[in-house]
Amino acid sequence: MSKVFESADAAIFDIEDGATLMSGGFGLCGNPENLILALSRRGTKNLTVISNNCGTDEFGLGVLLQNRQIRKMVSSYVGENKNFEQQFLSGELEVELNPQGTLAERIRAGGAGIPAFFTATGVGTVVADGKETREFDGRTYVMERGLQADFALVKAWKGDKSGNLVFRKTARNFNSMMAMAGKVTIAEVEELVEVGEIDPDQVHLPGIFVQRILKGENYEKWIEQRTTRKRG
Repeated sequence: MSKVFESADAAIFDIEDGATLMSGGFGLCGNPENLILALSRRGTKNLTVISNNCGTDEFGLGVLLQNRQIRKMVSSYVGENKNFEQQFLSGELEVELNPQGTLAERIRAGGAGIPAFFTATGVGTVVADGKETREFDGRTYVMERGLQADFALVKAWKGDKSGNLVFRKTARNFNSMMAMAGKVTIAEVEELVEVGEIDPDQVHLPGIFVQRILKGENYEKWIEQRTTRKRG
């Protein structure tokens, strides 16, 4: 059975209201742009989204936030999105904040079938409230649960029709670990090639973790925040 879908809209055909999604990316780097826009067009609501951040007001996952499609965010950094702030303060949006390394390890653990692990990060802070703690070798650790999702939406630079993926530089970020933690992983790529065209030694993520793949289009290479200095 072919993993290749003709469009992002076709690839998300069964993402229904109330689904839990993982969305790759860091800031606006490595976002599954086409899949996010397809979800916006589909209008799927009450989503729980696991992602490092929620984009900006106009780009990335911020598009879904504008449409009030997200019910809960499990994130690490949310400082670039005013809609996020307003919806959180008004009680519209539920937020579960994680230290960034903890979030990454929770996703990795979920993909590896590890239900929980202990970390010293967050001990003695609100991060540890309501969670089990345990002492190892004289130091206190807090238990964190692994994360999995109904769907993982990821973005790669190149992929073949079997779903083998190659990421480009920092755009790899959360994408590869999320692909392993989703029950159904949908990958969009800038270049889609035939099986055998990617050197096996260059594959970053084996196709066994990818159920659907499509060639994306109109990538904009956004910059989350640009700071410049005045010319002399």
